[in-house]
Amino acid sequence: MEENHINRRNFLKAAGMGSLAAIATGTLPSESLSAINNAEPMKITKIESVRVKGEVFWWVLLHTNNGIVGIGETCHHPDGEIGILKNLSRFLIGKDPRDIDKIWQDLFDSHWAGWGGADIRVISAINIAQYDILGKALGVPVYRLLNGKAQEKLRIYNTSTYYRPVEGLTPDDNIVELTKFLLGKGIRAIKIYPYNEVARKKSNTYISPADLDNCLDWVRKIRDSVGDEMDIAIDFSGEWNLPCAQKIAHSLEPYNIMWIEEIIRQDNIQSYATIARETSIPVCVSERLATRYQYRELMETKACDIVMYDLCWCGGISEAKKISDMADTYYIPTAPHGFEGPLSWVAAIQTSMALTNFFILESCYPQYTVKYPHFFKNIPQPVDGFVVAPEGPGLGVEFQEEPFKNGEVTVETIAEI
Repeated sequence: MEENHINRRNFLKAAGMGSLAAIATGTLPSESLSAINNAEPMKITKIESVRVKGEVFWWVLLHTNNGIVGIGETCHHPDGEIGILKNLSRFLIGKDPRDIDKIWQDLFDSHWAGWGGADIRVISAINIAQYDILGKALGVPVYRLLNGKAQEKLRIYNTSTYYRPVEGLTPDDNIVELTKFLLGKGIRAIKIYPYNEVARKKSNTYISPADLDNCLDWVRKIRDSVGDEMDIAIDFSGEWNLPCAQKIAHSLEPYNIMWIEEIIRQDNIQSYATIARETSIPVCVSERLATRYQYRELMETKACDIVMYDLCWCGGISEAKKISDMADTYYIPTAPHGFEGPLSWVAAIQTSMALTNFFILESCYPQYTVKYPHFFKNIPQPVDGFVVAPEGPGLGVEFQEEPFKNGEVTVETIAEI
């Protein structure tokens, strides 16, 4: 095994594994916590990456000189992203992780690679881990660090795809049964993808009258079966051109759609402004944008009605809060994206609790009920269509032991002093 890798036995031994939960959540004795609060300086002493077998999400661990470990997450290209982490580690080792904005700016100014890509995704993971450290050091959940609770609970919608069935139900085969199942859980909003298959078959440049009508089938079935009890969001994955998008939006207007999302790619904001002017359906954009600098143009051109961002891609918790506050000055609500990995879900919940302009949060039933709890304890579980943040310090979750013991994860030391 390469020198900069450690095996799972050594990792568990180093972490104490019996005390891994305490380290990962900062649940230290009160006298230790008091000492940590008053200790100066705190510094990052080791950086690790944690890859998960068969998954596109991965975690960064920031170890500190007082035993607190912060956890962050990003995805979807671990090879490239972990390479970026190695390059950025020199800006982190020895630094005080509580200097969140200073470190963010240093990392951002260092990469010279535009406003997105692997650089920003890694910065996002680091930023999330820093907030986790700060919350643990102060003994408070992350939302308290963001000016406290603005929401008592967060409304969720379920993203529904053929590859993430809900109790065996998929929208292409069981849209009515799926809708009724979600309503039975108190979830009154669903996101579906009825146009993607047509887009890929027709090279995204033409939608026939017949296709236009056929793509309404799922929407009609939902409305015919449960009326307006279920809000419907439609994601287009950025696969259409402007003329097709205009036709699609017009055809959907009679159906009381919650929003249309990513109907064209995010790289021409003026085209989005055209769509937003022409349709009565709220336009939602865009988890593909990164940092407040790209969202500025989106808002200034009146190109959206709902701002969406992914905390693991946009720059982390810092940027998510800044983007949301900027949107609030335009009276635009925000709807965080992200259901790939467990910390994407948890970080979005923690941040959303502090947003005065929060609208609704993305979720995926099989993820938060099965996958996420496999890796972390204290994963938030929605009740009657709403979810709340854990009250533990930092992100409020702690590692499950089993994935480390059975070899599901690979831990690599990136840098250490």
